[in-house]
Amino acid sequence: MTGSPAPQQPRPAAVPGPVRVVAGLVLLEALAVAALAVALVVALVRGTSMPGPVVFLVVLAAGIAAVLGGAARALLQGERWGRAPVMTVQILLVVLAVGWLGVEVAAWSVAVLVLAVAIGGLLVTPTVVAWTTVGARED
Repeated sequence: MTGSPAPQQPRPAAVPGPVRVVAGLVLLEALAVAALAVALVVALVRGTSMPGPVVFLVVLAAGIAAVLGGAARALLQGERWGRAPVMTVQILLVVLAVGWLGVEVAAWSVAVLVLAVAIGGLLVTPTVVAWTTVGARED
């Protein structure tokens, strides 16, 4: 290697506010799912539940938390792939929350519905789409 300095990379543009909000809310969802996985592990260790289904749910929850965390990071970095898993999870959460509301109106089910609709709505705003579309922003 030579002692010459590496060429300067242009400084990336600042992450737009709506992208930061979406990424923050998605990270909140990831933390909630991770907390659920921890609670399931505690139930498993205490012996208060059946091991087979609980182990499956722990692995599933950990995977979902990891995907959401990675997608939030991808959104902040302007990568297009981050939108698809986030929108998929939001659609599933809306379907689940509407089903829960059909059984009983509870604050947590309303909160899940509002959060999912907010994230899904923000995800398709022109600012977020432009940030995550190749060539639409200056690097």
